Amino acid sequence: MDRRQRKTKEAIFKAFIELLSEKNVSQITVGEIIKRADIGRATFYAHFETKDFLLKALCEELFCHIFDATGHVENNHRHIFNCNAPDSVFLHLFQHLANNDNQILELLACENNDLFLRYFKTELSKLLEAMPELFTHSKTSELPHSFWVNHLTSTFVETVRWWVGHKREQSPEEITKFFYAAIGIIQ
Repeated sequence: MDRRQRKTKEAIFKAFIELLSEKNVSQITVGEIIKRADIGRATFYAHFETKDFLLKALCEELFCHIFDATGHVENNHRHIFNCNAPDSVFLHLFQHLANNDNQILELLACENNDLFLRYFKTELSKLLEAMPELFTHSKTSELPHSFWVNHLTSTFVETVRWWVGHKREQSPEEITKFFYAAIGIIQ
């Protein structure tokens, strides 16, 4: 992607994220996004087919960021999410949620959070599939791999829901420990 396309995409993400901090995703129109991003309608549709595809791309951006960080491409990688990544994929995700980076919590709290969480789960599954060494030591041989990945992703999503529902009272480190304990990994 050239620099101009990247800047346009970043402007669309920024506008969408700002709107998410003001209203639920179901209430946001493409017209509002393009007005706030200061782009034309054709430009928006050149990047995203629909608002749902924009939501999916935002989720993919988060996981691309996490994946690049786990590959240690560089310690401070370039995405709309920016940080110094810890070693734990799950701690990294919880840190972004705790910081409410790019209003990601608005996606979890909005009426259409099921759509976001479905995308979130899909991207998390891809991440786990690409990094089988993360949990193979804790998986029993009787469990099919696809079942295990589904179990991990479902447990993580439900842990996030619980944590957000309890006003994120636990630190990212503490909720990561809860998650590991829930899947049978004691650290």
